[in-house]
Amino acid sequence: MQTKKAIIIGSGVAGLATAVRLAIQGFEVVVYEMNSYPGGKLSAFEKDGFRFDAGPSLFTQPQNLEELFALANEPVENYFSYQPVSIACKYFYENGKLIHAHTDAALFAQELKEQLNEHPEAVTNYLKESEKLYENVGTVFLNNSLHKRKTWLHKRIGQSLGTLKFGHLFQSLHQYNSKHFTSPEAVQLFNRFATYNGSNPYKAPGMLSLIPHLEQNLGTYYPLGGMISITNALYKLALAKGVQFYFNTPVQRIIHHENAVRGVVVRGENIFADVVVSNVDVFFTYKNLLNNLHKAEKVLKQERSSSAVIFYWGMNKTFPQLLLHNIFFSSNYQKEFDSIFNKKEIAADPTVYINITSKMESTQAPAGKENWFVMVNAPANSGQDWQALIRQLRTTVIEKIGRVLGEDIRAQIITEQTLDPVLIEEQTASYMGSLYGTSSNSKWAAFLRHPNFTGTIKGLYFCGGSVHPGGGIPLCLKSAKIVSELIDTDSKMRKH
Repeated sequence: MQTKKAIIIGSGVAGLATAVRLAIQGFEVVVYEMNSYPGGKLSAFEKDGFRFDAGPSLFTQPQNLEELFALANEPVENYFSYQPVSIACKYFYENGKLIHAHTDAALFAQELKEQLNEHPEAVTNYLKESEKLYENVGTVFLNNSLHKRKTWLHKRIGQSLGTLKFGHLFQSLHQYNSKHFTSPEAVQLFNRFATYNGSNPYKAPGMLSLIPHLEQNLGTYYPLGGMISITNALYKLALAKGVQFYFNTPVQRIIHHENAVRGVVVRGENIFADVVVSNVDVFFTYKNLLNNLHKAEKVLKQERSSSAVIFYWGMNKTFPQLLLHNIFFSSNYQKEFDSIFNKKEIAADPTVYINITSKMESTQAPAGKENWFVMVNAPANSGQDWQALIRQLRTTVIEKIGRVLGEDIRAQIITEQTLDPVLIEEQTASYMGSLYGTSSNSKWAAFLRHPNFTGTIKGLYFCGGSVHPGGGIPLCLKSAKIVSELIDTDSKMRKH
């Protein structure tokens, strides 16, 4: 019997995981990648002895990876190791207040009582509600295609819909949080979770209150070697399963004929396959690879998610008051999101996130120094003068951090690199530099996300952050599982 062939376009996290799953299913798998390295946004670089993870910096739900390695019959510890982080994030407010977000719910509730006078029961109830929402609704909708009838016939659908409350669908996350907490600081802290998929908490639905469950209840982890070790583990696993990779090899076109995929064009040559999976932003897949402008424009009817400006700073000293994950909140959160989504500009007083992996592994920076990954939420690229915006932003961020920490950090920056929405688009083919494809700024956003398949071209599938179930490492790994299950089902149906 002839081996079926699958081609995967792009080797982001979802592309790598899909490659592994299809190889396990018995496909001959070939991956074409435009860059010289795997991982997409989940990459890394070194500069002047400082190591920097270039993209995602938060690791939650390690079980998604463990499940993949178990499926591949490979011991995960041979490829990858990680450890729990007891404080998910340290929050700094302009008014001088500080919050240590413990991943132990009782300690976290006590912290919010002592620092913000929040009732501990309000905090534990919120986290229990977040868990219930994730377990009853999230697991059904995030692990299955929303565009297949069998998902809606699932026996758990009734239970899922029964869990939903008015506030989950018909209130914004901000309105929902405001009903649960009395202090503006606690509301702001829980509003922040909308940014996990590039959304606006003043518009996105209360349904996003399931996100804190992942970080605060299930825990936050640190992968040894930094986030790049996730990419390295997936890549090594794919190689072990016989997947072939071609780097510096962009796909020019997807070949389809009579409503069925036939393969791809690479360097002017037709490469045939039974299945093609695009891990490229769905907008670019339609526009560039399928030459279907009408469908590409339809994708654009949804609002793009936010992007980011990232400063990678090598610091000449250590800062004991900072942890692995740190947030310096803006004094007016609503104004910040209005700037990003309505005015399409960076806020005058932005929220600043600092990730420092040398807090966990001193080898990530030279002795006595720290590697700072400094990120600010930014609008998607629509032609702004990024050079001018970044110059101004750099000054603002240095002043803000210095003001809150009570020391001038400017002189401590001894090496530097910057990433902006234009470069994000160039390096990762994310349209407009959007980090998560489309935003979740409407209650129907989850249903409007592009499915993991297309009804018009059999054998063509989509995975990654721009399609269902969304962006971020856990969801990209889930999209790989959904796609591989769809392919398995479709293959069996074609046999009968």
